Amino acid sequence: MGRQLTELIEAAPWREAVTYRDTWPHEYVLSEKDDQRDLLAAVCARFHAGEGVTGRFFRMTNTYLFVGDYKYWLMTDYRKINPLAGEDNYVINRARLYRDQRDFVIQPGDTGRHDNYPLSPAVQPIG
Repeated sequence: MGRQLTELIEAAPWREAVTYRDTWPHEYVLSEKDDQRDLLAAVCARFHAGEGVTGRFFRMTNTYLFVGDYKYWLMTDYRKINPLAGEDNYVINRARLYRDQRDFVIQPGDTGRHDNYPLSPAVQPIG
């Protein structure tokens, strides 16, 4: 029996996404390079089970998984991934939750940093 998703998350070698340090801070791991095929498979299984939430990041729609104090997402549509094939190197991202609507709607000027909460929180409906 495989490890639980939370165990896989805890054991993963998360690294800062330096490119987005000042615009939308988050962390990532790579499924092949970081030997995180099991984590990728567990995240994809949760998405396939219907646990993903559709959200927007500016103009881009993505599927997010909320676990603990983080939201997780993939750079590739999970329906196009065979996580155990070991053929491609997929990116698994995570960002700390805000526990407000910014976890679903990102607005222009929102940096994603906890110390920079916008004066007018996003109110767009998800759709």
